[in-house]
Amino acid sequence: MSSAPGQTSGTRTADPVSARAAPATAASAVAWMHTARFLTTAPRLEFLPALDVPEIAFVGRSNAGKSTCINTLTQQKRLAFASKTPGRTQSINLFALGKQGVTDAVLADLPGYGYAAVPRQDKERWQQVMAAYLVTRENLRAVVLLCDPRQGLTQLDDILLEVIRPRVEQGLKLLLLLTKSDKLSRGEQAKALSIARLQAGGGEVKLFSALKKQGVPETSLLLWQWAHPATAEPSTP
Repeated sequence: MSSAPGQTSGTRTADPVSARAAPATAASAVAWMHTARFLTTAPRLEFLPALDVPEIAFVGRSNAGKSTCINTLTQQKRLAFASKTPGRTQSINLFALGKQGVTDAVLADLPGYGYAAVPRQDKERWQQVMAAYLVTRENLRAVVLLCDPRQGLTQLDDILLEVIRPRVEQGLKLLLLLTKSDKLSRGEQAKALSIARLQAGGGEVKLFSALKKQGVPETSLLLWQWAHPATAEPSTP
């Protein structure tokens, strides 16, 4: 693994033998997510380290609850920083996953998009950076797109889906995570899931609530399976 400005030292990537861990249960996947630790931050793509472990990117609108989702999944209150001014965080933050300091996967927290108060030039610059990341990042294995189901997918979300569609067709995994689902009734949740499955184009769709912890075990297990495709079990407890 090559180094980059801001990269935390002492992180080791898993070798081919140690990467072949036993298939996870939902409980062990939740524990695996809890190992998340800060790796590096990069204001531009050229500052990202070249990694040989699977990378899972979290993307979404500035008000979709992305930082809260990452913190909930990793059971850490401030791993992902939520700016008081939505849309102002403009760096790609990487978090290493793996037990005993051995990194077997990485979470990438991409800047939120679509917030009206952000200057237009900043919006356009970050849209270009994100598009380049999603198209060119070699070790990217999955994208988690967060969406508030009360608002549905926006035009910017649709554009992002179009950007990654060629890679999805080539095997890139996609999860459309419907956040803040506790604010919906059961009937509204079922309707939101039905609509989202059509929009996801074959990708996975799950309900998620940081407040109620809904979807945490299922999402954690899915991410573990995507990061360990050779050992993952298809069934979910």
